[in-house]
Amino acid sequence: MSIESERDLLGLMKIGRVVGLALNEMRAALKVGMTTYQLDAVGGAVFNQHGARSAPIITYQFPGQTCVSIDDEAAHGIPGQRVIQDGDLVKIDVSAELDGYYADAALTVPVGTISADKQNLIEGAQAALNAAIAAARDGQPLNAIGKAAETVSRRYRLQIVRELAGHGVGRGLHEEPRSVLNFYVPRVRQPLHEGLVLAIEPHLTVGNGKVFTEENGWTITTNDHKPVANFEHTIVVTNGQPLIVTALP
Repeated sequence: MSIESERDLLGLMKIGRVVGLALNEMRAALKVGMTTYQLDAVGGAVFNQHGARSAPIITYQFPGQTCVSIDDEAAHGIPGQRVIQDGDLVKIDVSAELDGYYADAALTVPVGTISADKQNLIEGAQAALNAAIAAARDGQPLNAIGKAAETVSRRYRLQIVRELAGHGVGRGLHEEPRSVLNFYVPRVRQPLHEGLVLAIEPHLTVGNGKVFTEENGWTITTNDHKPVANFEHTIVVTNGQPLIVTALP
């Protein structure tokens, strides 16, 4: 969507705050020994408290309030009885709807003691998101976002998971542009414009970046079973620094 009125901006900021609160509460609750179902319930409770609804459920009938993906699960992990272990990288992806507006954000949380490779992966993924957001400015081509993320990934000696991309968001969970690539493609030159709402979400891995969908039809996992880290925000493009709608409280 594009922001067309003050009502649009206020509605988007309201649901962005709920998404940020849910991520914050889930991150604070996460601990060794809990199940991914228990972690998901924390996010669901925040939705209920604020009158919001899980976007994956209402849009795609996803079997969980949020997506919780561990280590080599790159995205769309289904909350269940899997127990979170020391050394895991837990990706928490929260998207929700309130009063007709949608926002989407994610973060990766290290559990207990993690390896140096995993620490580098987390730092690289966060840096890639920061660079991609900074590149999303009025008048810049769409591929500037992917170029920025890919440049950072190379600096950290990591690979972009190319099959996972950002997207437009706002009045639905997935809108135009349908694919905000996290790597550079020269032909993707449509200009960004002020007011455009995007979910930017580079996924990085220490492996080759190739993935497959598991038999459950949802969870996307790396072929080489190498871990993935991902950070995501919903932003509004401006003629300066983008507005981060889902900034954590």
